[in-house]
Amino acid sequence: MPPHPHRPPQLAWQVFRGSDVVRRGLLTRHQLRGASWVRLRQDVYADARLDRDHSLACRAALLRLPPGTLLAGPSAAYLHGVEHAAGFRDDVHVLLPATVRADAQPGVRVHQAPSSPERIGLLIPATAAACSANTTPGRDRPANRPANTTPGRDRPANGPANTTPGRDGPATGLRSTASGQDRSAVGLKRAVVATAIANPGPVGGEPGLLTGPGRLLRTEPAACAWETAVWSDPVRAVGIVDALLRMGTVSRIDLTGVADRNAGRPGGRRARWVFGLADPGAQSPPESHLRVRLVLAGLPRPVAQHPVRGPSGLVLHPDLAWPEFRVAVEYDGQWHADPDQLHRDRQRLNQLVTAGWLVLPVTGRRLHREFPALVREIRAALVARGWRP
Repeated sequence: MPPHPHRPPQLAWQVFRGSDVVRRGLLTRHQLRGASWVRLRQDVYADARLDRDHSLACRAALLRLPPGTLLAGPSAAYLHGVEHAAGFRDDVHVLLPATVRADAQPGVRVHQAPSSPERIGLLIPATAAACSANTTPGRDRPANRPANTTPGRDRPANGPANTTPGRDGPATGLRSTASGQDRSAVGLKRAVVATAIANPGPVGGEPGLLTGPGRLLRTEPAACAWETAVWSDPVRAVGIVDALLRMGTVSRIDLTGVADRNAGRPGGRRARWVFGLADPGAQSPPESHLRVRLVLAGLPRPVAQHPVRGPSGLVLHPDLAWPEFRVAVEYDGQWHADPDQLHRDRQRLNQLVTAGWLVLPVTGRRLHREFPALVREIRAALVARGWRP
């Protein structure tokens, strides 16, 4: 039988180095194997009650990295509120100052920052990181964070944009207001200070013992969008940038600015190309992935959530549309198995067909397993409606 659960109050909801807590007498090696704890990586443990999400993976990785390390790319996007950007078992992407080196770790992708960090606006201001103290234990977001909301599929054409708060509160609270001077070459040196502010000293002043929940320093949204575009598969990267745009965490102007500042860096052209494919209208990662894959397959670029007025006056928004040819694609996710949702979908389909549209439903299975056949069907529909390849 496993050892009896034992959880000292100093370690509740914490991530910590096993060797440190054993040395301080808080736990024995035998107790570390108990049901109260989960081993995340070599010598890194956590309270077993913590959610197994990417935030936990980030906290574990940072315990074995130098001060001043920033979470970056998809990991930063996750912390900015993009739930699908990374999972518990995905690699943690980190950015080190140009002069700092770190040993390789399984599951950690280490990137080096440029020598002039003002080129990309790396940091979330230290004040923003420090102000995230009001958090639910073990999570990188405020206790009063509202649930993610997605507007109805058939909202009015002028309906409000979808907003999803980031993991430190509303997206607007994450945007960097730092001036050019604040993003000067001392920016990464300030990261060390910011880390100290955001992660108060561990219990008893022992270095490397604990990490404070909800205080993970990461690159600012536009920079993490650029990093994601350069480091990730293009289809996945576009889905993440779509979500950042849809939430209002970044704007087109932000993306243009970060692309211009980094035009000469490796990956600069790739990032600009990914940004050009992004569309804030996409309502889910599969819709983003489908749109990008269709474009890469040589089809004309579809419009996400194009408004179509049905015979009843209701404004419909098919997932992807080619308005010039009145061809639309509707992605059917798992939630469409619900009888009520299926009924609503059929009503929408009838409205679109009555309005003169040719609608092609696409399932997740077809997207992942039968994509070439799917492309041929959509191509044939567009040609039949007048498209000339």
